Amino acid sequence: MKLGLIAGNGRFPFLLLDAARAQGFSVVVAAIREETDPEINHRAAGDERITVYWLSLGELSRLIEVFQKEGVSMAVMAGQVKHKQIFSSIRPDWRLAKLLLNLRTRNTDMLLGAVAKVLGDEGIELVSSTAFLEPLLAAEGVLTERAPDDDERKNIEYGLSVVRAVAGFDIGQTVVVAAQACVAVEAMEGTDAAIERAGALMRSLDEAASTLERRLTVVKVAKPNQDMRFDVPVIGVGTVESMIRAGASCLSVEAGRTLLFDRARLIERANQESIAIVATPR
Repeated sequence: MKLGLIAGNGRFPFLLLDAARAQGFSVVVAAIREETDPEINHRAAGDERITVYWLSLGELSRLIEVFQKEGVSMAVMAGQVKHKQIFSSIRPDWRLAKLLLNLRTRNTDMLLGAVAKVLGDEGIELVSSTAFLEPLLAAEGVLTERAPDDDERKNIEYGLSVVRAVAGFDIGQTVVVAAQACVAVEAMEGTDAAIERAGALMRSLDEAASTLERRLTVVKVAKPNQDMRFDVPVIGVGTVESMIRAGASCLSVEAGRTLLFDRARLIERANQESIAIVATPR
């Protein structure tokens, strides 16, 4: 059986590719020129079960043509496509231009949901990437050696109330909190950039002799009605490295709806820096 893989950036497409192959799938990769790591070509070299096509973001008609030509009836999206790329770098073909014209709002969920419907109308079902990566979903509880302390738990409680509201508007899925005050809200720049922006802001406050507690807590959730076919919350070693640079001491993610990449290295790096990571229930 063939699986179509719409590959964004990062390691997510490679993890999904390996998981699909382990389950006996041949994989037709639609690699996005603006996002996908060229290493995908090396992964496919010499493996007749992997075929790679390179497309630009706006080539929706070509994506459909490729999948239909290859006999793909089921596909997944894996890997981030930066929000700013979608709305700045995109050069839509006629099919995507028509789709964009009919959108009520220009947020990512609306756009990707419309793309999924177009694919479905063409006989290509878009399924959840987590169907192949269930073991990578965060289980509820403390994941690191150190649990959040009382102050960090207060930050998490406050942060959850803020980020769930923000995520409900499809603005972002992460907030950064200090002393029960919101320091940064994720928008188009992505999680790691929001964390580092919070760190820079706290450093500027330190220079101004601020009394606000220096330690930062990062709180990340899925959207209230998260479509697990795309934009699934993900954390990896890069997230922890961003926290270290920003001076963040605690990370809260949503259990059962957040993928942990390179879990062993992620936890090891957090433990080295005494960072607490906890997966909270929905």
